Order: sequence, then structure tokens, then C-alpha cells
Amino acid sequence: MGKHKIIAPAATTPLSRTTDSGRSTIRLPTEMVSEQARRVAVFSTVGVVLWTFALMLEAFVVPALLTGGQRNWRAITIQIFGSIGSAVMWIYMRRPDAEAEHKNNIGLGMMLFHAIGIAVFNAWAYPPVVDDFLRISWISLDILIYSMIAPTTPRKMLIAGLVAASFDPIAHTVVGLTGGRQLHPMYLFIICWPTYACAFISIVPARVQQRLGRKLHEAQQLGSYHLLEQLGEGGMGEVWRAEHRLLARDAAIKLVRPEVLGAKTPEDAHVVLRRFEREAQATAALSSPHTIQVFDFGITDEGTFYYVMELLVGRDLESLVREFGPLPPHRAVYLLRQVCHSLADAHARGLVHRDVKPANIYVCRMGLEYDFAKVLDFGLVKIKDRVRDGDSLTTIDQTTTGTPAYMAPEAIVGNGEVDRRADVYALGCVAYFLLTGELVFQADTSMKMLIQHVQTQPTPPSQRTELPVPRELDDLVMACLQKDPRLRPQDAGELFRMACRCSGGRDEWTAEQAEQWWKAHLPELTGPLAVTASRTPTAGAVSV
Repeated sequence: MGKHKIIAPAATTPLSRTTDSGRSTIRLPTEMVSEQARRVAVFSTVGVVLWTFALMLEAFVVPALLTGGQRNWRAITIQIFGSIGSAVMWIYMRRPDAEAEHKNNIGLGMMLFHAIGIAVFNAWAYPPVVDDFLRISWISLDILIYSMIAPTTPRKMLIAGLVAASFDPIAHTVVGLTGGRQLHPMYLFIICWPTYACAFISIVPARVQQRLGRKLHEAQQLGSYHLLEQLGEGGMGEVWRAEHRLLARDAAIKLVRPEVLGAKTPEDAHVVLRRFEREAQATAALSSPHTIQVFDFGITDEGTFYYVMELLVGRDLESLVREFGPLPPHRAVYLLRQVCHSLADAHARGLVHRDVKPANIYVCRMGLEYDFAKVLDFGLVKIKDRVRDGDSLTTIDQTTTGTPAYMAPEAIVGNGEVDRRADVYALGCVAYFLLTGELVFQADTSMKMLIQHVQTQPTPPSQRTELPVPRELDDLVMACLQKDPRLRPQDAGELFRMACRCSGGRDEWTAEQAEQWWKAHLPELTGPLAVTASRTPTAGAVSV
């Protein structure tokens, strides 16, 4: 494995792009653009507050301090327009449907809007009455506030700053040509040059942000894969959507921290990751089409283990049943056979999954096929028949792995070797959940649930659902849930053969039925552009 760069929060767009002329231009990563859009909303809030505060001063405080109490209606008119324009911008910036990059462009326009208002205020409402060489335009503050709150690319910031600074001399010139006081060019230069200086200074924070974006882009390269967006996070680590930098192929990358695998020291972490690497190699050798494909794996500079998987478009069985209810028996058998096919391949190669559960089983659309099951999370399997004891990742420090609702009794009490039959028990729990929409045992704590798995006989699924469950399917599930491992099917291969002989009642679940169900219930995943659904949290290998 080559050396991979340190993982950092990912940006969802490239740092650079090529124009039609072949020239590469720099752009900010999307996360930074989104953060910038939020800062533009802050800038709009500042604009509303300042214009409204100035309006209150001009309308009530200044007349009370001046002899005669006359109001400057020119100034008040400008401030009213400034307040209304800022309020409209503020409302737009809070729209969730507006794109962040568009908001940022509008933000530059808002800065120019403020500059126009200030320039008209300076030249028309309060024109200079004497050659006050200390007179500095508030446009300087407008430029600096925007550059510090919401900096954009240096080029945009410089152009916008220079345009904003030019409004003052333009406004004074127009007023002079229309009958107002004409300012001497040297005096105009003296009062306007600080604003131009601020326009050049404004590119400094823009360059700082661009430099941070470049470092972020370099840091987010993981081997040959470019991290795009986080799909999920859990106790084991994180799952990201990624793209191969050369092939432009989407994938799911799972990052596993060493400490969650029982490593307490750097030496332990090294041992854990070496074992994880060997087991990932064995997992990648699995050839069942119903097993998640592993494209690559490695270790980052931070010691985080990662492996790259195919990105799936579909739903995991847990969320599917929670949303749409129990599955009809013939569909449950159809999916159970596919899961058994995957686990039978693993069992034949000496692998035990140890965490079979609905959340680790994805029901996908694969090309033109629907209800195509994929078994996930083979990264924490237990490998049997090791030459040396303790060579399996899951045996470190007597660690118990699995989910309480799907753990076999022998895995709970720790009597004897946990082998393929523990996966068979978990498959029985999965089938039970598919048929009833309920767990085999209900309890308010994990400990009580574990005790029931060890001591309590389960109720047949046919007695806990209104759907008719055929007798042979009922018996198959109860055979998997036997407390004594010797009384269960001995591996997923035997269970697969039993499931193939088992009828789900009525007619068999067909590809046509599966397609009709998906079009009725998950239409967003059935069209020609359904691949874009992989960008949502409901698609992809996100079990963590």
C-alpha cells in the first residue's frame, strides 16, 4: 500500500476547474463556500442593523440636536432604501433552496449596493462644505467588513472592492455636473484614496481563505480516492462517499479508528490494524454477488484503517421494514436466499460475519434488477482455523462483538467457540424481523434482551403477525433460533438449501413484482437518473 495523506473534512467540489480557454482557475471547496454563504447572511444582518440605526439617528436624534429641528430628507430617503434593500437581502439569504455559490455572488452585489447608498449619501445628502482632508468614506468600512466576514476569491474581492471604491468619485462628479459643488480633483483624490487602499487590503483575507482551501483539497485525497461527503457516522467510525480520481467512479469509504477495535496503546493499534488488513484481504476474496465488493483498503498517516466499497443505491432492511412494514413471506424468502448465498460463500472460506442484522443488509437496485440483496460490514469478520491463537481481530481482550437483538446465546455467555452457527441464529432473527416487523425479544435494556436470548423460547413469527406465514417458513425460522447450536442448520450453505426448498406462500416473488414495488414506493430510485440518489443518506453502504 502506498502512503496516503491525512484525512481532513472533505470538500464536495474540486479546488480548481478548467475554463474553455484551457486555463485553470481556482475556486473554493464547497464546504468553505457554504460557510461563506452563512457569513454573507451575517453581513446582510449587519447591513439591516446599521442602515436602520442610521435612519433612527437621522429621523429623531439629529433634528433634536440641531437648531430648528429640520430633518435631512435626502439622507432619510437614502437610509430608508438602504434598510429595505438590506432586509430583502436578509430574507433571500435565509432561503434554504438558494445555492450557496449564488448567495455569495448576491453578497458581493449587496456590498456594492451599500457602497452606492453611501456614495449618494456622501455626495448628495451631506456634500462636503469645506475642504476637510480627514473626511473618510464609510465605503471603506463596507469593504473591510465584507472582506473579513465573507471573503471570496482574491480576484472577485479586488474587482468588487475597486468598483465599490469608485462610487464615491463617480457620485461627487455627477453631483458637480448637475449643479452641486464641484470638488478639486486633488481634494477628491485625497478623500477617496483610503477607500481604494481598503479595496487592495481586502484581498488579504481572500488569499488566506484560498490557501486554506488548497490545503484542504490536498488533505482530502485518500490514496486514489477523493472524499466527497459524509454518508454516516457511528461507533465504528465514518462512511464517506468518494470518487476515484482517475476513473471517476463513485465508491463508499469506511474509516475505522483503532481505539474502537480495542487498541489502547500505539503497539496495540499497530497489531489491530495489521490483523484488520489481513482480514480485509480475506474479505475482498469473497465472490458472491450478494456480498459488498471491496475495491481497496489501507492505513492513513493518522493510523486510521479504511476500506473502499461499492456505493449502493437502495435501502437497508431495517429502515425498509420500519417505513413500509413487514414483508410478505414470499418476498422475505426471496431476500433470505440472497443473504444466505453471501454468507454461505463466507462460511465456506472460514469467515464468520458476527454482526448479521437488517441494518447490514442492503436491498438495492443493481442495473435492471430490483430487490438485489447485498450483505455489508465484512470488515469485522472472525476468521476460523488460524494457525496461531488470538490471530483474529475480534478476540482481542475478550471483546464481544455484535448487536444484542441478533446475538446467539453462545456468543452472549461465551461458552465454546463462536462459529458459523452464530450467523445462522442472527439470520433467523433477521427473518423474524422481516416477517413481523418486530424483534424476537422485546426489552427495555440490552442486558434484559441478552438474557432472553439465552433463556427464553421465542414465539413463532406466525403468531406475531397478521400476514399468513407458511408452516415450513415458520419452522425454518424457529430452527435457526434454537438455543443449542447443534440443533440449528450448521452453516449458511445448509440454510440456503433449506430456503430454496421453502415456499413463501402463494406465488414466488418475481423480478416484475420487485420492479413494480420499487416504482410505487421508491420512485426516486427507479428512473434513469436514479444514480444521483447515491448522494443522499438513504443510499450507499452506510452501516457503521
